[in-house]
Amino acid sequence: MNRVEMEHFARLWIGHWNARDIDAVLDTYVDEARFISPLAAQVTGSPVIEGKAALRQYWTRALEQTESLHFALIDAICDLERQTLVVQYRAERNGQISRAAEAMRFKGRWQVEGEALCGAPL
Repeated sequence: MNRVEMEHFARLWIGHWNARDIDAVLDTYVDEARFISPLAAQVTGSPVIEGKAALRQYWTRALEQTESLHFALIDAICDLERQTLVVQYRAERNGQISRAAEAMRFKGRWQVEGEALCGAPL
């Protein structure tokens, strides 16, 4: 992807999460994707999620525990050579506000790896 496509992807990603549209988020992943998150450790007992089916289960459970969710894009940081995008955003979840980032690695238009990096509460 080029810079324009990555920045567009970041805006779409924010919109999909704000709509709580797990299918739209998952549509960008390869079946064998790998995802790392401290929230995953709280929800599933492991910070590492392997595969699209496991991601669906994790995100479904996490959203069941989430009364309110809103992300606001701060920045999209693109490394074109490595095909990595870092989406920096303001996250509001169940009334708690924090800054967060998600690092995403792509092969073509498909996300193969992601890692959620959660910041301190604001």
